[in-house]
Amino acid sequence: MLGGILMAVAISVFVLVHEAGHFLAAKATGMKATEFFLGFGPRIWSFRRGETEFGVKALPLGGYVRIAGMNDREWVHPADLERTYRQQAFWKKSVVVLSGVTLNVVLAFFLLFGLFLATGVVESTTTVARVSPEITEGVASPAAEAGLRSGDILMAIDGVAISDWDQAVEVIMTRPGKAVVIDLIREGERRTTSATLGSYHPVTGEAVGFLGVSPGSRRVPVGPVRAAGLAIRAEWAIFTGTLEAVGRILRPESLIELGGALAGRSDVADEIRPVSPIGLVQIGTQATRVGIGNMVFLLAVVNVTLAIFNSLPLYPLDGGHFAVAVYEKLTGRRVDARRLIPVAVAVVMLMVFLGLVAVVLDIVNPLTL
Repeated sequence: MLGGILMAVAISVFVLVHEAGHFLAAKATGMKATEFFLGFGPRIWSFRRGETEFGVKALPLGGYVRIAGMNDREWVHPADLERTYRQQAFWKKSVVVLSGVTLNVVLAFFLLFGLFLATGVVESTTTVARVSPEITEGVASPAAEAGLRSGDILMAIDGVAISDWDQAVEVIMTRPGKAVVIDLIREGERRTTSATLGSYHPVTGEAVGFLGVSPGSRRVPVGPVRAAGLAIRAEWAIFTGTLEAVGRILRPESLIELGGALAGRSDVADEIRPVSPIGLVQIGTQATRVGIGNMVFLLAVVNVTLAIFNSLPLYPLDGGHFAVAVYEKLTGRRVDARRLIPVAVAVVMLMVFLGLVAVVLDIVNPLTL
């Protein structure tokens, strides 16, 4: 339950950070921001400070910052014309519309950076943690035939000294079907045994050497520099994976399958299933059971997802506003806001559709870790 509450609070904070990026960028570039709200629909609570009204609305489906003159059809008081979005230089428009996703990306980085700095990384050792008894039913694994045991420390294979597990894997995989000598330490004593490696991998079927052992592991602390590098690589992996997932969801056949959820089907494939705030809270409740590290990682994923979704070049998303700004910069012509209305309607309908599907699925078929 605590994890679910933390997830709900965290999502609200991430939306707040995203919108704060737009608000602060608008103020910094001299634009007039008239509203800063979390949620949509009827006002629940608000207050005014200076020229901006801050508050909360009834539907907790995101947030927004209203900047004067975001389209050329909006009426603006003559005294504020110079402070409208539409009157600003391209670089200022770009800063404002991209500031929200930028803060989400930065926040995801710091979450991952803090996670790696606090917990370190898990590295495989050259100690055998488990010996597979069989390759297939009735066929002993090379490791079992060689008499290897859990706790054995591999020192050399086929005369090649082993310093880490990746090196052991490389030596084994490049010797399919070959008889090799294995030097090891068992209970403090140096020993030697021999094994005839398998000639294919029992899971993938690849023609590679196979021994049949699993490595032990240890947690290794890391410094700030390595933690930063690991955070960048982890965020890039999240980014590419999420982008692929979005692409799968938006395919026509996927949208048709998702539509079945509104007709009573709940067996939607996980790889195209959208997740609502309800589902995120459910995941958060489960994530805390398997460690705070999983919760932090999940929060980073949420930030990257928010950044990717808002970066899509679809009006009225942030990416859509940026695409319009780029078009106007390249062509020197202002886009008529009326022509963007059909695009905005289609995008909003798509968002509502995916949101409804996600809510239905998260209620009738809750996600489990």
